[in-house]
Amino acid sequence: MTKTDESGAVTGTLTGGPRRRRFRPAVPLPLLLPGAVALAFLLLPLVALLVRAPWSSLPSLLTDTQVWQALRLSLICATAATGVSLVLGVPLAWLLARTKFPGRGFVRALVTLPLVLPPVVGGVALLLALGRNGVAGQWLDAWFGITLPFTTAGVVVAESFVAMPFLVISVEGTLRAADPRYEEAATTLGASRFTAFRRVTLPLIAPGIAAGAVLAWARALGEFGATITFAGNFPGRTQTMPLAVYLALQNDPDAAIALSLVLLTVSIAVLAALRDRWMTAS
Repeated sequence: MTKTDESGAVTGTLTGGPRRRRFRPAVPLPLLLPGAVALAFLLLPLVALLVRAPWSSLPSLLTDTQVWQALRLSLICATAATGVSLVLGVPLAWLLARTKFPGRGFVRALVTLPLVLPPVVGGVALLLALGRNGVAGQWLDAWFGITLPFTTAGVVVAESFVAMPFLVISVEGTLRAADPRYEEAATTLGASRFTAFRRVTLPLIAPGIAAGAVLAWARALGEFGATITFAGNFPGRTQTMPLAVYLALQNDPDAAIALSLVLLTVSIAVLAALRDRWMTAS
């Protein structure tokens, strides 16, 4: 209950006295200094990129057809890889979070292995598995005539391999935090397990799925090692923006900086827009 003066303005409370100020904890100096150093460490390369950018020749560098081919291919392949990760990764995350089976911990370790595996090693593994003479690739070629290495589809496969673990981890964590009693209530009311998952679980974990999709998309957009090893570097077919930056850095550093600025701008714009809508606000 509040009390007011003659004009009706609130002057205080009758029972609690003056309003309490929000507590603002003091930042300890041992935490402030390392935090500031970490922030400077993360921002300094980006600032250097902006400072050294060839702004006067930037328009001519960005009008090259090969630049826009690489950007278009990067966006298409990263989006396709995110779609593959959603279709395959969400069910896998549900199995890891909601079911118990022998060796579940080992399977979870295998799923997260691409996070720590060097991307070039992942590309070599993909070649041995899905190459024309690979463990599974030879049968794809013999039975269906499908050849994945050094094709645009191979770019999507390589990016999906390195990006899917990000989505699986995010969705599994969200599933573990969600209350399973809602699913159980739906099944007791006659819904099948799949209907309960589609009508109850998916809406509950939608923010986690969206956050995982954003992380997977960003990882796929910046993938380099597995892509160049498994799909090669062919302009218009497999040359994504990271590969174009690497190639330009060897011959024309100014063009490499211009390409880096384009990739940086696209990444920041997309992640900033999706963060406000889907990711949890700080």
